[in-house]
Amino acid sequence: MQNEPPKPFHYAPPMTPYLAVIHRDDDILVLSKPSGLLSVPGKPAEHADCLESRASELYPSARTIHRLDKDTSGVVVMGMNRKAHADISMQFETRKTNKSYVARVWGYVAQDKGRVDLPIACDWPNRPKQMIDHEKGRSAQTDWEVIEREATTTRLRLYPATGRSHQLRVHMLSLGHPILGDNFYAHAEAFAAAPRLQLHAETLEFQHPGNGRACLFRVECPF
Repeated sequence: MQNEPPKPFHYAPPMTPYLAVIHRDDDILVLSKPSGLLSVPGKPAEHADCLESRASELYPSARTIHRLDKDTSGVVVMGMNRKAHADISMQFETRKTNKSYVARVWGYVAQDKGRVDLPIACDWPNRPKQMIDHEKGRSAQTDWEVIEREATTTRLRLYPATGRSHQLRVHMLSLGHPILGDNFYAHAEAFAAAPRLQLHAETLEFQHPGNGRACLFRVECPF
């Protein structure tokens, strides 16, 4: 099936909990971002409410390091000072962080695990949508494994080796299994099969910028 055009952008960010803090110390602030909340402000004034602005109200020094799509939920880390921000940013850039996601996708995934290794580029006429582009795309890899097969869907755990925009959504589409509730890439039936995007950043692992110890943070999947 062809994926449908993006649905109209409607922003009604959840207000409860206003800010879910998992961990805080002098160097890092770890949060659980809900689905429906922007990571950083959008251009229109009505898109000012976001995880970054909420965090800065209570923790003025907190600075964004990485983002999750508006409709993706899960673990986010922020730096509480410049040194910590630079340290963790470099860990993301050099792929020294480890991330895992849970996704529910359309259809029956026959294999138990696999890897998608397909380059991604912006689909400029339809931005912010992304697409597979073997000529101009940036290298992108996602490992995946089946957690559970359901009646008409499959629950997967995803391990992105890179962090391209919409990577997991585009890679799952390339397998013929769009993520349920995806307003950009799912066909009408898959979009209507869930009340929200069924993508959740479950775990994030990195080295603590203060003491160098391995840190693993986890937020249980809400769907």
